[in-house]
Amino acid sequence: MLAGGGTAGHVEPALAVADALRAAEPRTQLTLLGTATGLEARLVPARGYELATVPKVPMPRRPTPALLKLPVRLFDAVRQAGATLDRVRADVVVGFGGYVSVPAYLAARRRGIPIVVHEANPLPGMANRLGARFTSFVATSYPSTPLRGATLTGIPLRAQILTLDRSPAASRAARARYGLDPHRPTLLVFGGSQGARSLNEVMTAAAQSLASAGVQVLHAAGPKNFDEVAAALPRGLPAPYELLPYLDDIGSAYAAADMTLCRSGAMTCAELAAVGLPAAYVPLPHGNGEQRRNALPTVEAGGGLLVDDADLDEDWLLANVLPVLTSPERLAKMSAACAGTGYPQAAAAIVAMVRDAAATRRHKRPRHAAS
Repeated sequence: MLAGGGTAGHVEPALAVADALRAAEPRTQLTLLGTATGLEARLVPARGYELATVPKVPMPRRPTPALLKLPVRLFDAVRQAGATLDRVRADVVVGFGGYVSVPAYLAARRRGIPIVVHEANPLPGMANRLGARFTSFVATSYPSTPLRGATLTGIPLRAQILTLDRSPAASRAARARYGLDPHRPTLLVFGGSQGARSLNEVMTAAAQSLASAGVQVLHAAGPKNFDEVAAALPRGLPAPYELLPYLDDIGSAYAAADMTLCRSGAMTCAELAAVGLPAAYVPLPHGNGEQRRNALPTVEAGGGLLVDDADLDEDWLLANVLPVLTSPERLAKMSAACAGTGYPQAAAAIVAMVRDAAATRRHKRPRHAAS
C-alpha cells in the first residue's frame, strides 16, 4: 500500500513508485491510500490503480478547538487505514508524507508491517518524521534532509518525464503543437495549477521587450487568472505569445521550451533537473522557506537562477533571463548543469528498498488487529 495524497508533491511520487513496482513485478498488487477530495481522487484511478480513502486529518499548528477533536478523528483514520491493510493483506506500506501517511504508518506499525518512507522536501514534515522513527528504510531527495539513517534517492518521477525527448526535432514538433515558431528561443512560464500572480504580472510588463528581442513565450496563467492576463497583454507582439489557462501536458511544454520561469516546488525542481531544462526559480514567499531550499542545488550547480518573489520585476527579468535565452552557449551550459543535479534512478532505488523491507517481514501475511 502506498500512502500519499493531498498535493502533487505527495501523489506524483507515489504514482511513479507504483508504476516502477508494476514494471518490475507485474503481479504485485498495489493500492494507494488517499482522501476523497485530494488530487489523488482523480489521478490514481486515471492511472489504473485502486484508491482507498481515509478522512483528512490536518494537524492544527496552534491550539484551537479543532485540537480537541484530533484524537477521535485520527483514531477513525487509523481504523480505516488498518481495515484497508487487512483487506488487501499488505506486505509493505510506502509513505510519502502528508495527511494520509500518519494513519498508514500507525496502522502498519500496529500490525508489524514493514514501512518505507520517502521525503521529497529538504525539511521533513511531521508525518515523515513520525514514520522515520518506525523504520530503517527511509529515502530522501536532498542530502541535507535531517532524517537519521536515510538514503539519498532523489524524487521518483514518471516515465514520461524520464524519457522525454528534447532533441531539436522533438522541440520543433512540440512548438508546432502550441502554434509557436520552431526556431525562436522559447520561455515557458507557469506558476503551479492555479498560476502565480507575481509571475503573471512580470510577464505582462515584459512581454513587449521579450518579443522585440525575438523571444517567444508559452505561458500558463492559471484558470482563475487567464482573462485578467489576456486583457493586460500588449496587442500585436512581434513574436508569438501563447497564453493558456493551464498545461494539460507538461512534458510537451518542457520539450518546447529553452528555459522556464516558475515556482520551485520539489516536483518542479526534480522534473526540470531530469529533463535538463534551465529555470529562473521564484520561490513561493510563504511557509518555512522550503521552496528556496528546493532550488538551491540546481542554482549552485549553475543550472538555474533564483530570485525572491519581492525582487521579481521587469528589470530583473530583462537583465537576467533575456541574456540567457538569447545565448545558445549559455543555454547549453545551464542545461548540462541542470541535468547533472537530477536523480533518474530514484524510483528504481525505492523499489529496491521496498523489496528489502518486504524481506524483513517476520510473517508472510499481516496479522489482523483492531485499530
